Amino acid sequence: MNPDLEKIKKSVSFERTVVLVKPDGLQRGLIGEVISRFERKGLKLVALKMIQVDDTLLEAHYSHHIDKLFFKSLAEFMKSSPVVAMVLEGLEAVEVVRLLCGTTKPTAAVAGSIRGDFGMGLPANIVHSSDSVESAKEEIVRFFEQNEIFEYDKTEYLNIYFPD
Repeated sequence: MNPDLEKIKKSVSFERTVVLVKPDGLQRGLIGEVISRFERKGLKLVALKMIQVDDTLLEAHYSHHIDKLFFKSLAEFMKSSPVVAMVLEGLEAVEVVRLLCGTTKPTAAVAGSIRGDFGMGLPANIVHSSDSVESAKEEIVRFFEQNEIFEYDKTEYLNIYFPD
């Protein structure tokens, strides 16, 4: 083990967050582009899988929208094809991922963000990302089993973070 990498791991408080590439992102062939943006930023991919969501999962995930008129169409959209789920790790990962994704409304998202570059409407806004550290913790458990999340050293951290 590299001693500088050990210092970085001890001095930097990493967060984990969930990203879902929604059916429109999958159908448009944007999975590689989405993952690439996170990797180029320096985030560490610790879990990745394709899943078909069902009503039970959607009701848990979108429980705050379940009584809204648009919930049924949102659920149908999310079930229209598989989604790609991932867990990313890094310094302030929740906030960094939210910035890379752009605002939920794609037509208001800044150019250079995922939604700003590829999205036009709702709910087809390419990606979902956790909105807080607390939500991320809940979503990780919702979408992933513990054995699907990997712990490994990313030597690239020596070029991104510096030990105190």
